[in-house]
Amino acid sequence: ATRAGMPYMTERWLRGTLTNFSTIKKSIRKLENLEKMVSDGTADKLTKKERLMIDREIEKMKKVFAGIQEMKRLPGAIFVVDTKKEEIAVKEGRKLGIPIFAIVDTNCDPDEIDFPIPGNDDSTKAIGIITKTIADAAVDATAELEARRSAEKEDVKKD
Repeated sequence: ATRAGMPYMTERWLRGTLTNFSTIKKSIRKLENLEKMVSDGTADKLTKKERLMIDREIEKMKKVFAGIQEMKRLPGAIFVVDTKKEEIAVKEGRKLGIPIFAIVDTNCDPDEIDFPIPGNDDSTKAIGIITKTIADAAVDATAELEARRSAEKEDVKKD
């Protein structure tokens, strides 16, 4: 996902990540403010205990929000590795009408997924191959979109 420049979550899916996105954005803003405090030296003026609490909070928030920190709007699609474990993500995506791509194992219901990918969601090798293929497709699509946009700008400039 980082190679493709796409948002991602590797930790447990937080309820409301999509359906309550405005609140999630506030939490991300809080994380950014805390990081800014540390980087500009404001946190150095605090007591050891306060500084330790801020450092712990930053670490905890980064663990959850690191992959979606740059996400400014809802995604156009969701890719889920384990639909059993990330049932909340699937429900939120369906509720908002966001297309869902997912690796579907024998213990999952493919009817809830818009684009099921048959595969073993327990095997790290299988997950690696599938996620690499999805990332390659995202990189190619992004490059193609950029090429179209630049071609359209050229056409507008010529007119």
